[in-house]
Amino acid sequence: MIHKAPPCNEDVLRQVAAGDQRAFRQLFNLYHHKLGSYIYNITKSRELAEEVVQDVFLKIWNNKATLPEIINFDSYLFVISKNHALNSLKTIAARQTATTYLEQVTEEMLPADYQEENERYLLVDEAIDRLPQQQKLVYLMSRHERLQYAEIADRMSLSKETVKKYLQISTESISSYIRKRLTISIILFISNLF
Repeated sequence: MIHKAPPCNEDVLRQVAAGDQRAFRQLFNLYHHKLGSYIYNITKSRELAEEVVQDVFLKIWNNKATLPEIINFDSYLFVISKNHALNSLKTIAARQTATTYLEQVTEEMLPADYQEENERYLLVDEAIDRLPQQQKLVYLMSRHERLQYAEIADRMSLSKETVKKYLQISTESISSYIRKRLTISIILFISNLF
């Protein structure tokens, strides 16, 4: 596909190379629409095309000292834009593939997806068994016996605030233990794939 962008004036390139922002704006205005259309045809994404055009012009500004060395600015501009667009598409595709893969692995590793429902309970039981004795008793009385804070406090000779705090700490400890175990399982599963 041949691009009929207006030829870039060498004086404009020299001015940009010298740091003239007005000349740079002129250069941008001269090319950004045609370049945006060209990149859109590659990416099929308006947002990505705009991002690529901005990135390319930022690169031109950052490397402005090399502009006088460029023999055919039009070709240079469209080649670096195409390369940047293709690299952006590759990056997006790689991220999407990795995200999809991790979502699938995570779904497979969640307790709800285990083959046997008992495995869920075993993990929770392991977490409860790791609690300090008093927290464990408070947790079991609250969750299994369905006792109120006041009832637990009376049975254990504790204040209601202490019971509440023990229950909070034990719940956080159980959740943390389960998360860690799932994370370790996922990491081991992924490492075994590679």
